[in-house]
Amino acid sequence: MRPAFLELREENPGEFSVTFKTPMQGDFRLALSPRFSGAVENLTPVVSRATGDAMVQTWRIAAIEPLAGQKVSIEGLSQTMTDALVRIEFADGGTWVERLTPSAPDMAIPATQNPWEVAATYFRHGIEHIASGIDHLLFVAALMLIVRGWRRIVETITAFTVAHSITLTLATIGWITLPSAPVEAMIALSILLVATEIVRMERGQSSLTIRWPWVVAFAFGLLHGFGFAGALVDLGLPRGDIPLALLSFNIGVEIGQLLFIAAILLAVHLIRRIITIPRRAIVASAYVIGTVAAFWSIERLDAMFL
Repeated sequence: MRPAFLELREENPGEFSVTFKTPMQGDFRLALSPRFSGAVENLTPVVSRATGDAMVQTWRIAAIEPLAGQKVSIEGLSQTMTDALVRIEFADGGTWVERLTPSAPDMAIPATQNPWEVAATYFRHGIEHIASGIDHLLFVAALMLIVRGWRRIVETITAFTVAHSITLTLATIGWITLPSAPVEAMIALSILLVATEIVRMERGQSSLTIRWPWVVAFAFGLLHGFGFAGALVDLGLPRGDIPLALLSFNIGVEIGQLLFIAAILLAVHLIRRIITIPRRAIVASAYVIGTVAAFWSIERLDAMFL
């Protein structure tokens, strides 16, 4: 599900340096390759190096026909469940950024692109990432079960948002880095901890999480931010548009998160209009969340040491 990333930078008229990053499946990379509709030739051999969950390939090409106006496609993309971000930087300062998908694996290259199009591309990626980030959404759902009242919900979700925005920014620009495997394992453990706190609360017990959920949300939000950053680093940031792309991705994540919260509140409201939700449903929900989180924790910790 991780995206591919293709970047071309025009270093001399008609000559481009190419960086192509593809996700790995075990020891093998996805069988993806860029193609152009016009005449293009390689100037250097392709150099490949593995970097964790991705394979990065670099080489140089010469565009016999101008790239502007050609179609770029990712061969093999239509047979996958992933997508690919393409960025081309021309010598005159013009840039083009677009997302290719399995249903639309090719696109015509214009000469220039409006910054709003760059923002829209990364905004969509932010929404799609949070929508597919089941562990992050499960943590938010667990927070909502432990919080009572609109004011505390706003405080808790705001603390979580501020925290993961901080580490998302710092990790993406490379100021702070953590290995992805321990981060993913700790994210699963954070969900498990909040699930156990829900059960304790329903038993009439108290704890730091129950009394001040925003503090715990902030602390674990810092951790979840590294998870968001890992996805954005895998995607790649366009040189020259890093602040815009980072801001757009973050806004997309927040909008997706707010839509998820709104959907849960609406569902609960509609259900309450039909039946009375018993208190034991909260405990049952906590056990379901905790069971899934425990499975993830064991799976991810096991993967760390294998």
